[in-house]
Amino acid sequence: MCTGRRRLATLHPVPSLFRRKSSQLVDEAVPQDAPDEQSPSVRSRGYTPSKKELGRVTPKRPAAGRRLTADPVPANKQEARERRRAARAQAAEEFRREGGPRDRGPERLLARNVVDSRRTVGTWFFGGALIVLIGSSQAMPPVVRLVSNLLWGALAIGVVIDSVLISRKIKKLVGQRFPKTDQKLGSLYLYAIMRSITFRRMRAPVPQVNIGDPI
Repeated sequence: MCTGRRRLATLHPVPSLFRRKSSQLVDEAVPQDAPDEQSPSVRSRGYTPSKKELGRVTPKRPAAGRRLTADPVPANKQEARERRRAARAQAAEEFRREGGPRDRGPERLLARNVVDSRRTVGTWFFGGALIVLIGSSQAMPPVVRLVSNLLWGALAIGVVIDSVLISRKIKKLVGQRFPKTDQKLGSLYLYAIMRSITFRRMRAPVPQVNIGDPI
């Protein structure tokens, strides 16, 4: 009887599945957790982390056509006119302090300082021209007309000499401080001469140096 059973076992072996321990069957039955798709081991070499992963917060943009800060609507026409007047006054004050696009650049600032640091004959040019215009009229005596013409000639000669001195100083200082400048010297000369024939209080931008200050 026993010999028959052994032969049967030899002819029909029991599958290995039934020979395993119960603990191994349980382990195979439970599915293994899939690796984290965001782990560095499975990320591609060119992976770029998002701003959310880095802890960055992107500020929200305002909707199209929406202003960040809106001024209140004027209550009436008078208030609207006052606002426009205030805006024009503010723009004029900013232009007086900072000037316009033609006043930008260190070379232009140097040219302004050269002019503002000295007394220029051109400051009296327009005032003298008005006196000459009145004194040279036919209603004036010949002596007054002669003096007016002499004054006009003296002013013209003084402006020319002063302009030459200013231009020479600008050329010297620009060559020393800005040897690689791309500014044209002729443009700087004209810029300084036009400023020199303008009253000091009317110059824009306002002078940043006093008369007699070293440049």
